[in-house]
Amino acid sequence: MAPAGSPDHFTGAASVLVDVSAPTRFLVLNAADLAIDRASIRFQDLAPTGVSLFEEDEILVLEFGGELPLGEGVLTMDFNGTLNDQMRGFYRSKYEYKGETKNMAVTQFEAVDARRCFPCWDEPAFKAKFKLTLEIPSELVALSNMPVANEIIVGPTKTVHYEESPLMSTYLVAIVVGLFDYIEGVTTEGNKVRVYTQVGKSNQGKFALDVGVKSLNFYKDYFDTPYPLPKLDMVAIPDFAAGAMENYGLVTYREVSLLFDEQFSSASAKQNIAITVAHELAHQWFGNLVTMEWWTHLWLNEGFATWMSHLAVDSFFPQWNIWTQFLDSATSALKLDSLAESHPIEVEIHHASEVDEIFDAISYDKGASVIRMLQSYLGAERFQKALASYIKKYAYSNAKTEDLWAALEEVSGEPVKDLMTTWTKQQGYPVISVKLKGHSVELEQDQFLLDGSSGSGIWIVPITLGCCSHHKQKRFLLKHKHDKIKDIDSQCDGQQKGGNFWIKLNIDETGLYRVKYDDKLTAALRNALQAKKLSLMDEIGLVEDAHALSIACKQTLSSLLHLLYAYREEADYSVLSHINSVTSSVAKISVDATPDLAGDIKQLFIKLLLPTAEKLGWDPKDNESHLDAMLRPVLLVALVQLGHDKTISEGVRRFEIFFDDRNTSLLPPDTRKAAYLSVMHNVSSTNRSGYDALLKIYRESAEGEEKLHVLGTLSSCEDKDIVLESLNLIFTDEVRNQDAYHLLGGIIIEARETAWSWLKENWDRISETFSASSLISDFIKSIVTLFASKEKEAEISQFFATRTKPGFERTLKQSLENVRINARWIEGIRGEPELAQTVHELLNQR
Repeated sequence: MAPAGSPDHFTGAASVLVDVSAPTRFLVLNAADLAIDRASIRFQDLAPTGVSLFEEDEILVLEFGGELPLGEGVLTMDFNGTLNDQMRGFYRSKYEYKGETKNMAVTQFEAVDARRCFPCWDEPAFKAKFKLTLEIPSELVALSNMPVANEIIVGPTKTVHYEESPLMSTYLVAIVVGLFDYIEGVTTEGNKVRVYTQVGKSNQGKFALDVGVKSLNFYKDYFDTPYPLPKLDMVAIPDFAAGAMENYGLVTYREVSLLFDEQFSSASAKQNIAITVAHELAHQWFGNLVTMEWWTHLWLNEGFATWMSHLAVDSFFPQWNIWTQFLDSATSALKLDSLAESHPIEVEIHHASEVDEIFDAISYDKGASVIRMLQSYLGAERFQKALASYIKKYAYSNAKTEDLWAALEEVSGEPVKDLMTTWTKQQGYPVISVKLKGHSVELEQDQFLLDGSSGSGIWIVPITLGCCSHHKQKRFLLKHKHDKIKDIDSQCDGQQKGGNFWIKLNIDETGLYRVKYDDKLTAALRNALQAKKLSLMDEIGLVEDAHALSIACKQTLSSLLHLLYAYREEADYSVLSHINSVTSSVAKISVDATPDLAGDIKQLFIKLLLPTAEKLGWDPKDNESHLDAMLRPVLLVALVQLGHDKTISEGVRRFEIFFDDRNTSLLPPDTRKAAYLSVMHNVSSTNRSGYDALLKIYRESAEGEEKLHVLGTLSSCEDKDIVLESLNLIFTDEVRNQDAYHLLGGIIIEARETAWSWLKENWDRISETFSASSLISDFIKSIVTLFASKEKEAEISQFFATRTKPGFERTLKQSLENVRINARWIEGIRGEPELAQTVHELLNQR
C-alpha cells in the first residue's frame, strides 16, 4: 500500500489466495469507499467479464465467463481510496509537530470497516494470514500488527515489509503511520512491548507500559497459553472514536486512555488507563486468538475482556478495591436492561449497519456481570481451568457462545448451558420479591422493567442468601417463579426472635438481579446497614435496588430518602459514588415532580454528602489512599451541582488563583472540574469573564484530560446564549469530533429546551459531520433523556419520524422510553402524601 500524490489519498494492490471448493462463476467480497481498477482484476490468468459494486451492501461481485478452476488460485487487483475524517476504515488524524499541523494515517476496522481500506472477506469467521507491505515517506514511522521484516529506503520514500501474521480476522488488521517517540519494556517470555506517543510525550506512556507488561504476563499464566505474537505495540492516537481498539499486536488508544502525567492527570484517569490497557490486552487471547464466529456473539469478546480487566487490575492494585467498583458496570447493565427497548446479550445481526449499536452496556457490562455471576457460582479454580481449555481448543479459529458453555460444563459438571441460556438469549433480568412468613422466607421472581410493567421472562437464578451474617451463606438455584426457604431460624442461629435479625439476598451483588424486600425485612436491613453489618458491595446493591424500585413506582420516594439518610456516615469511595448518582437522579426529577420541594431535597442531599466532603477538604493529604483521591472530586462536584454556596465560592476562589498561576498547588487536576463548575455557576451573557477564562485555559492547555474537564463544564449554564455558544464549538476545529459528547454531557435541566432547539436546527449538519460514527448516538442520548413528559416524547418522536437511521435507531427508542419512564415516575412522586413530611423530618434530624 502506498500514499498517492495527495496527502489524503492512498493506493493499494491486493493479492489473495482463494480456495474454490465448488463450481462457480462468481467471486463475491466486501469493498466500500474504494475505487477498484477494473482492468487490473485477475483470478489466475482470468479477467472478469462483469464487475459490480453494490454500495449499500458494500459488496463487490466479480463475474467470470466460465466456471472457475477448482482448488487454490490467486485473486489480484489494484485500488485507491481516501484517508477519510470519519475515524473509521483508513483515516487521518491531525496532530501538531514543531508548530505545524501534520496528518497521521490510522486504521480502525472493527466492526466492518477493513473493506474501506482493501477489498476483503470482511467477516470474523474468514480468518487469513496477512503479509503487509507499506510504501511511505521515509521520515515517518509505520507500524502494523507484526514486526518489520525489512525496510528499503530510496530517496524520499521507504518500503516497509512486515512479517506474515498468524491466522486472524480482518477487523484486527492495523496500520498506523506518523511521527512518534516510544518507550519499551519486555515480558517474562521475551516479548517486546512498546508505547508509541506523539514526539515529546513518551514519558507519559510509562504507567501504561508497566500495566501492559504485567497484563501480558498475567494472562499468559491465567489462560496457560503464551502471548501469540512476537511483539505488542500500544499507540496513542489524537482522533479516535472508541476508547481503544485491540488490533492484534498493535493496540490503538485515545490519548487520554493511554497517557498518564504525574503532574497533570487525575487519580481516576490513572485507574481508567489501567482498566483500558488490561481490557485490550485480554482481547489478545479472548477475541484475537479465539474469535467469535459472528457479531451475534460480540459479548464473548467484550463481556470477557471487561471482566478479565478487573481480574487483572485487582491483582496489580489490590488497594483500589476494583471489584467493588465493578458494580458500576453492573449498574450500567441493569439500567439499560430494565428497558423494554433493551436487547438480549446475544442479538441477531442481519446487516453490517446494525453492528455498531450493540457495542453497548449489554454486550460489555451485562456480559461481564453474568460472567462474574457464573464464576462465583462455579468457583474461581474450576472456572479458570475451563477457560484455559477453551482457549487451547479454539486457538486461531472461531467459537460460539455454546462452545464456551460446553467447555465450562465439561470441567465443572454443572448444567452451565441451561443456566446461562436464560441470561444470554432472553433480554432483561428478574426482581426477586422476598417475604417473611412465619419461619419461612418466600421468594418470587418477575422480570423487572422500569416502566412498572411485568415481563414474561423466567431465569435460572444463582441465589446467595446471608442471614444475620455476611459470612454464613446459603446458595441455591431458583429455577421457578416461586420458591420457599423453610425453617429460616435454623439458618440464622435462632436470631429471628432477637432484634438483630436480618436477611440479605445476593451477597456481594454477584447475581444480576434486583431484590424487593417486604417492609419488615427492609427496616431490618436499614438497621443492619447503620450497624455496619453489610459489606460495601451489599451497601451499594441495597441503594441501587431501592432507586430502581422507586423509578418503577414499586416503592415510594419517601422510603428511598429514608434509606439514603442511613448512609450519612459513609466514607467509602465506591459506596458514595453510587449514593451520589442516586441523589443526582432524585434531585433532577424533583425539579419537575415537586418544584416546591426541590430546594429542600437538595439541602437534604447536601446534609448527607457534606460531612465526608469536609473531612477530605479541597487539598490532597500526604499518603492518602487512591480511593480518597478519587472520592474528593466526586463529592465536590456533587456539592457544586446541588448549589452549596460555600463549596461554590471556594471553587471560584481557587480558580482565580489558578488562572493567574497555572502551577499553583491549590487546584490539582483532581479538583479542577469542581472549580470549573463553580465558575460556570455564576456565568451569564452579561457576566462572562469566567466563561472566557475557561475558554482560554482550554485553548492554551496541551493536556488531553485538562481539555476534557473544561469541555465538560462549558455548557453547564442556564443562560441560553452561553449554552448555544458552547454547543456551536462542536462545529469548529477547536473540538475534535471524538470529544463532542463532553460538551453535551454538561447540559443542565434548566437548559434542555435550548439544547433541544439547537439539536433540531443543526440536525442535518450533525448527521453529516458524525455520519459514520456511533458518536451520533451521544447527541440523542444526552439531550433527549433530559426530558420527562409525554408531550415532549411525542414532539421528539415526530421530529425523528423521517430522520432515523439503523445506526442510532435503538438509542433513540431507548431514550424516548426513558422520557416516558421519567414522566410516570413524576406522577408517582406527586401521589405521595407523606413526601414533604419525610423531607422535612430528615432535614431537621440531628
